[in-house]
This record gives sequence, C-alpha cells and structure tokens, in this order.
Amino acid sequence: MIADGSVEVLIIAPISDAALHTVQAVGAAVRVVDGRQMFEAEYRRSWPPATVRRYLPAKAGPREALPQAERDRLLAMAEVALGTFPFPKDLRSRAARLRWFHQLPAGASNLRHGDLWGSDVTVTTSRGLGNTLPMAEYVLAAILHFVKGFHRAAPDRTRHEFEHRAYRPRLLRGKTVCVVGLGGIGRDVARLCEAVGMRVVGTRRRVAAGEPAPEGVSRLESSDRLHALLGESDFVAVCCQLTAETEGLINRAAIAAMKPGAVVINVARGEIIDETALREGLATGQIGGAALDVYRGEFEGDPDRGLWDDPRVLITPHVSGETDVNLHRGMDLFCDNLRRYLNGQPLENVVGWGRGY
Repeated sequence: MIADGSVEVLIIAPISDAALHTVQAVGAAVRVVDGRQMFEAEYRRSWPPATVRRYLPAKAGPREALPQAERDRLLAMAEVALGTFPFPKDLRSRAARLRWFHQLPAGASNLRHGDLWGSDVTVTTSRGLGNTLPMAEYVLAAILHFVKGFHRAAPDRTRHEFEHRAYRPRLLRGKTVCVVGLGGIGRDVARLCEAVGMRVVGTRRRVAAGEPAPEGVSRLESSDRLHALLGESDFVAVCCQLTAETEGLINRAAIAAMKPGAVVINVARGEIIDETALREGLATGQIGGAALDVYRGEFEGDPDRGLWDDPRVLITPHVSGETDVNLHRGMDLFCDNLRRYLNGQPLENVVGWGRGY
C-alpha cells in the first residue's frame, strides 16, 4: 500500500469508462491509474505482427505517445494491475511493487510469453467466466456443419457442379461427443449437445471417487481415460486449458484411438493438437473433419497451409468467444477479488504455476 493506506490499481486493459468507474467504486482505498492504450506502442514493437494486427487498433492512438520513462513510472508504482492480451512482456521486472495481476482472458498460457510466468506475483485469470456459451454454440455449429455435409458446399460452388452423394447428411440425435476438459466452456458444450439429443462423455484433469458428472454428461472420466472415450465418440470437442500436460494431447496415439471418421473441434489452444498427426489422420480417413478456431502459432502467423486448403477443415480466426451479447464476467471477478484483496482474504482463480492455470 501507499503511505496513505491506498492501493494503486493500474488499468492497462482496454476496458470502458463505466468499467473503470466500477473499479474505483470498490472502495475508498482504491486509487485507479488509467493506463489504457498507453502501452500499445510497446506492444507494436515487442509482439509479432500477427498479434498486433489481431489485437491492436490499426492506427496508433494519441495515448501511445507517452514517454518510456512515464510508462516505467506507472508500472513502478502499481501494487495491483488489470491487463489483457497482449501485455508488457517485462512487466515483472519493471513493476517492483506489483503484488497481484489479473488477466481478463480465461487462459493462462499466454503469460508464458512474459516474465510474470513463474514469478512471485499473484496472478488470477477469468477462468470459467468468459463468453463460454458463445463458444459452446460454436462447437454445436461445427458439429452441425459436418453432420449435414455443409463442408461439401464450398467445393461444389467452386466447381459450379453438385456432387450429391458426397454430402451424406446424418441425424445428430444419438451421436456421441467427447468433451476434453469439462470446465466452464466444456460444461456449456455438454448442456447444449445433450439438449439436442447427443450423448455426452468427457474428461477432467482429476475426478474424485464418486464425483457426479456435470449436467448433460453421461460419463465422466479423468484425463488418463481419454483414449477410451475417444473410441466411442463421433465428435471430439477440445475445451481444456493449455498446460505442460495438455500440449500435444491430441497426438498420433489419441487420433489412432478415435472412432474412424471422427470430427475434431478445437476452441481451446492450437498447441493442444499435434497438427502433423491431424494432417495424417485426415489423409488416412481416420479423421473425418476438423473445425479449428485456434491453431498452432496463431500469435505469430497464419495457419498451416495444408490444413487451411483442406475442404474438410474449417479454420476461423479465434472468434468463437465473440458475440453481440457480452457474457464475460471477468470484470465482476476482478472487482470481487479487489474487495478480497483490500480485506486480506484469499483471491479466486489464482494461477498455480505448477499445474499451468
């Protein structure tokens, strides 16, 4: 705390003025420092062009002209900071007084790109509180895309000739989907898929003896039983966090364990899927199709050209969580946690460096 007992909260996430005022209203001890857009010049220099194009405005704003020394001063004074992606990669080394950083995104893996990862700073995320329902709708839309043969329409349009027998539409009811990671996203996927008559199975990192399955899930297993579930699933929805355990989780062995012709849908992180193994599975017919809202190296450049050119693969630019109705509750969590911080209480959604989220 500052000498007068206040807590300096630096806002570097591009939140609205109303949200900024909500943070200030948490308590009289809160001293909000508006750092919005002030670090974007750094991001343009330090992050890959693909990240800059995706996450920053096309034109530099007037607040980017803040001198480096002033940005350093803001960081040096902050005890608490609210950020998003991207963020200053050297945040920890420049913020000597920083005790807590909240990242508005739900995933923690982005933080691996900076010096906060593994540091002594308490870091929280919005895990389970993002736009999980739109992401679940994306999964269901992708399932319908392949079940009804919509992936055949674009090649037919290119040729201006229908290949009627290639469509092979199927009934969705009774098909099985395996949800890899029954967290916030996965639970919404399970509810939607069960509601349209699908059978839902899925995994969690750990499952306690006698633990009940989430709503809509007929079979819950720990992650070491994933391959058994893959063998009975028509669709595989990847919804888990990216960690050391899950990187490359959908590999050759996992794909070989899948039901022939299964469709893989990824709304988590691209690095969870071994894309070489995915291409091989598509080539042999073991994989019937894939919908990838994320792909390996998406912050550095474009998707693998072999996957992008395959008509059986639907690739979108990480938009499954975007929607016209904002359901993200990350700011609610931050304000609740700020009250806990002021009262000396434990924070919610603290990242465990060992487990990776």
